[in-house]
Amino acid sequence: MRRCPACGQENPAIARFCLACGAALDAEVAPRREERRVVSVIFVDLVGFTSRAETLDPEEVRAILTPYHECVRRELESFGGLVEKFIGDAVMGVFGAPTAFGDDPERAVRAALAVGDSVRAMNEGDVRLDLQLRIAVNTGEALVDLSARPALGESMIAGDVVNTASRMQQDAPANRILVGDETYAATLHAIEYEPALPVHGKGKAAPVGAWLAVCPKAPVAEGEISGPLVGRGRELDVLRGIWERVANERTPHLVTVLGPPGVGKTRLGLEFAHAVDERGGRTVRGRSLPYRESSAYFAFAMQVKQLCGIFESDPVEVALLKLRETVATLPSSADAPTVAGHLAILLGLDSEGSVDDRETLFFSVRCFIEAVARDHPTLLVFEDVQWADRSLLDLIELLAARLRDLPILLLALGRPELLDVRPAWGGGLTAYTALPLAPLNESKAQELAALLLEGADEDDRMARASKLAETAEGNPLFIEQLAATMSEVSPSGGESLPTTIRGIVAARLDALPPAERSLLLDAAVVGKTFWRGALERMAEASNGLPQLLGALEGRDLIVRETASIIEGEQQFAFKHVLIRDVAYELLPRTRRRERHTHAAEFLEGATAGTGEAVAALARHRRDAGDHERAVEYFIRAAEQAENGWAKDQAAILYQEALELVPEDDAARVGAIRRRLALARAAAFHIPDARQLTRESRRA
Repeated sequence: MRRCPACGQENPAIARFCLACGAALDAEVAPRREERRVVSVIFVDLVGFTSRAETLDPEEVRAILTPYHECVRRELESFGGLVEKFIGDAVMGVFGAPTAFGDDPERAVRAALAVGDSVRAMNEGDVRLDLQLRIAVNTGEALVDLSARPALGESMIAGDVVNTASRMQQDAPANRILVGDETYAATLHAIEYEPALPVHGKGKAAPVGAWLAVCPKAPVAEGEISGPLVGRGRELDVLRGIWERVANERTPHLVTVLGPPGVGKTRLGLEFAHAVDERGGRTVRGRSLPYRESSAYFAFAMQVKQLCGIFESDPVEVALLKLRETVATLPSSADAPTVAGHLAILLGLDSEGSVDDRETLFFSVRCFIEAVARDHPTLLVFEDVQWADRSLLDLIELLAARLRDLPILLLALGRPELLDVRPAWGGGLTAYTALPLAPLNESKAQELAALLLEGADEDDRMARASKLAETAEGNPLFIEQLAATMSEVSPSGGESLPTTIRGIVAARLDALPPAERSLLLDAAVVGKTFWRGALERMAEASNGLPQLLGALEGRDLIVRETASIIEGEQQFAFKHVLIRDVAYELLPRTRRRERHTHAAEFLEGATAGTGEAVAALARHRRDAGDHERAVEYFIRAAEQAENGWAKDQAAILYQEALELVPEDDAARVGAIRRRLALARAAAFHIPDARQLTRESRRA
């Protein structure tokens, strides 16, 4: 018998492919692909179903569990989650793996709320079901096996985040959703919560903070910045100038604001909408969602509903009545019933209606917009257009091209990925403006950080603001998140980056092609600055390395520097240190150690082992697990620092060496401690020595 390397099924000796899963029996087993990720784990369990099942026939149990399991799976997957396993009447799902979306904790909580709504609907449809739920959501770091196949029962997630979520689910009240502190902090802007008693988990050193999710607080949105608008005066002036022309000269215009997540597109749009309202205009907003979108024209449908006073809670009959009444009152030469009928199809209010062709549908939309904006200057805001369906993008461009003599401005807010799927966006339009939104410059970033740290001690407030702004690299959302957690998180980043920041950056990395992503993670081990030669040591095949590096530079993730400190080596740097930090944190420890060994070997062969290279070698050897050689390099780097009278730096390096020497090696511990004490003493007296030198020169 031959055992399948993929699923374990035993097969006849003559078989070439597994009879169970179809895998080639002679194929080599691929190595496990593991990463460390911040994930949100959800547990859904039925209350009291075990005792209830004792009184039911097995077929009755199956008749209940099958639609229940399907309901939970459907809701989790509709928000981008993955069902990791079914355990009897319990369901475990995960968000953030194998792909991160940047808002995974929020998706998990919204999915939990949707599961509750769907199960209630099941109960209303069949009163005999009477299903009661306990749900918990917990966010934290886990080791993720990207090679796992949950459908075959293989476990994907490992870590305390799973155990804690399971324990929280057991303490959740019936038909309520309990979430942990990390989930609460990451979703507070979008979800309404009630406080709950801490969860005392078995084996936990301390109680786990918990909160009860109530309902969505606000429409789904990119994290909005609550602080003041800083450093966007030029962009706001451009938008105001375009609006004045649109309103006064009745010239329709399309503006696209492009920028990475957190850079402040939504914040700028809100400020501009406020300016429009002050000038007598009207703002109508719509957003494209990355999940659960029931219509290709979802964002535009939101705008039509606002203009017609339609609520999501309105029955279809009421919504149709409001739509027809609004269209009938509009001063339009088009046939009102026809326009209303076509809009009903677009809004999903008429599931049986049809339109002969898309041009006819778009003409009705155009008639509606012309009537709405004819006598009232209007701003239509389309948010997150990078997630919009192609049909909606076609509609926006058509309106921009064909609307005439109308005071209307179409404002599209999106990420640069929009141009990946629509390279010619806005091309050929006579009234189009692309407005790229870059990170804040150094002074403006420090200004925003100082405002957010207003309650901090005045003596070090500016120094902390400067460090915070440097770490966030001008991204306003990152500045806000780091300021909010300044008391708990090191502003230098590292392992304690807030969940929101790690999620946003991880989502950007997950969107990369596999080869580019793998190379970027390898580069992260080398450091903020890295060299092609180091990557060649790590890569399995280096033939396509120039193309991959060029692609990453084209995506604005890295930059090739014009000069290199290592002769003959191409030198690169990460565009943002946060990208490097998050990429590094994705690597499991085993892979990190292997890559650090390669980096150290490269530096040993490419440098003379002096200057900055010595300290870099020390840290690479330490992180590779080679403590003996790391101590030698740390001591050598400390001696070089002492010779240059950088006594404080020498003390730091001696301390790092001391931490790696076993305590039972009394001789080495004593020697390094003496050097450390002398370096600290010298560093303490250096200011006095400098003062004496200045006085002697004056004398």
